[in-house]
Amino acid sequence: MKQFDYVGLGFCSNDHLAVLPFIPMDTKVRMLSHAILGGGPAGNSTAAAATLGLSAAFVGTVGDDADGRMILDDFARQHVDTSMVKVRPGATSAIAYLWIEEKTGNRSCAWTREGLDELTADEIDPETIARAKVLHLDGHNAAGAIAAAKVAREAGVLVNYDAGTHRDGTAELLPLADLLICSEEFILKLTGLTDAEDAVRQVWAKYRPQVCGATMGVRGSMTFDGKDFVKLPAFKVEKVVDTTGCGDLFHTGFAVRWIETHDMLESMRFASAVSAIKCRGLSGRPPSAPTRAEVEAFLEGER
Repeated sequence: MKQFDYVGLGFCSNDHLAVLPFIPMDTKVRMLSHAILGGGPAGNSTAAAATLGLSAAFVGTVGDDADGRMILDDFARQHVDTSMVKVRPGATSAIAYLWIEEKTGNRSCAWTREGLDELTADEIDPETIARAKVLHLDGHNAAGAIAAAKVAREAGVLVNYDAGTHRDGTAELLPLADLLICSEEFILKLTGLTDAEDAVRQVWAKYRPQVCGATMGVRGSMTFDGKDFVKLPAFKVEKVVDTTGCGDLFHTGFAVRWIETHDMLESMRFASAVSAIKCRGLSGRPPSAPTRAEVEAFLEGER
């Protein structure tokens, strides 16, 4: 039986990325460049884990169409196992369209998975989940994610939940997370508060994960373990090409370093470096996703 360090379960897609001089509204603009690359929060995170040197596998669904074949081919090139991906006959694979502003790297995203059934609880492989070091979830494929998270918790596998969007299954996943790092928007909506630090403390008190936190884009991140509260500014990069996948890769970097050190500041620095390096390139996948050597060199330069 295969064994993987990092198992990602959730959304994968083909991303159509267009770099534009400005993001238009009720007008037209000529693309500066265009690419079709693999994407999706959990998809990006899993590919990043493989690039950082972990053995990685993805669990999700695709259609038996050209997009589905391209998604699987991308994962294969990125050294991600897809033997647990369910191919839905006659279904349309997920796609996303991203408009990226050349000057800032900021992006807008529209996505769909219409016509593609999500994972059911009985479609996960409990034995493979139980043998992993990290189970990474993005909230998609809720029934499969909840079932996998329960298996992981029982087996002592770290459950890394990228809580970015409120959707079906969110309430069931929150108490199953060991690393519960949310987007600022998510955690403020969850708590009804207006201050992210207060929200992080409240969510930790309710669910008691190993670490609770919030990502705040260019303003950095914060984490809390019930004792220590750590804030870290985002690293600056000279030229931001594309912010797509920055949050996805922050979660990867934090989990990877956490299982090695159980040190919040060290894990945040590593995660922030992974995210910053990614900004220099297009999409959330390799080669924009950095290698371990690239992250270590970046951090050495920041000391």
